[in-house]
Amino acid sequence: MMPDMSGYEVCRAIRANAATGILPVVLITALDPDKERIKGLEAGADDFLTKPVNQAELFARVKSLLRIKSLYDEVQDWNRTLEQRVAEGVMQVERLGRLKRFFSPQLAELIVAGGTDDPLRSHRREITVVFVDLRGYTAFTETADPEDVMGVLREYHASMGKLILAHEGTLERFAGDGMMIFFNDPVLLPEPAQCAVRMALVMQREFAALAAGWARRGFELQMAIGVAQGYATLGGIGFEGRLDYGAVGPVCNLGARLCQEAKGGEILVSQRVSAALDGAFACEPAGELVLKGFQRPISAFRLARTE
Repeated sequence: MMPDMSGYEVCRAIRANAATGILPVVLITALDPDKERIKGLEAGADDFLTKPVNQAELFARVKSLLRIKSLYDEVQDWNRTLEQRVAEGVMQVERLGRLKRFFSPQLAELIVAGGTDDPLRSHRREITVVFVDLRGYTAFTETADPEDVMGVLREYHASMGKLILAHEGTLERFAGDGMMIFFNDPVLLPEPAQCAVRMALVMQREFAALAAGWARRGFELQMAIGVAQGYATLGGIGFEGRLDYGAVGPVCNLGARLCQEAKGGEILVSQRVSAALDGAFACEPAGELVLKGFQRPISAFRLARTE
């Protein structure tokens, strides 16, 4: 009965506005309550009183509606908090998935939880690099069926991958028959060179067992390994949606060249690695090697295999 807009129209306008849609509304009228109550509730009223109004009853009903509104607001806060946590959780899961491509699951979870620095940020550190490559792989792929090639690669990657994780190495990449692993980033190790060499020796032993099985099927493959130590710049390399974790520096080139020079079953290490081993592993001089990309000959050492 108000001018311009009736009480029902005001109520509907309140409900139609997102900013006021959940405010408690009490309609008060002097009209016949039996006829008007349904109209009021259909318009969106929460409660309905008739005149003359009992003031104590009105206050009690208002307090009751405010309690309901307060609970509603609390639930909305919970929902917003839950949505935020879900969004953060999704981001963490996505980031965890990316990190698990390079690091062990335990380390990836530690990084996501903030237990260590973000390794994808560009940084510089001394690392020990291990390059692994197969000898006889090209001839093998030219004569073997593609299914046999894929089967051999799966066995090879699975076996070597377990050893990388077990020795706290960081896998930089798989590239067909080759792989690059480094130590001392993002996990700092007291003796990265020894960890790298220890892994390389176990790799050769594990590979020998695999190669024996492949040889019975006519596949002749051997593995060569090069190990170098020095400073590199590390971090995320790539672009949004395709980010890899990598290391850049002369030490990576040196490790790759030593691997190229190594024969099947050999492990060649740089002079710096040999010195860092400090007699913990037997090394013998492999001569001065002329390596592509290096102006002067490089002193290399051959790691003695242990049974």
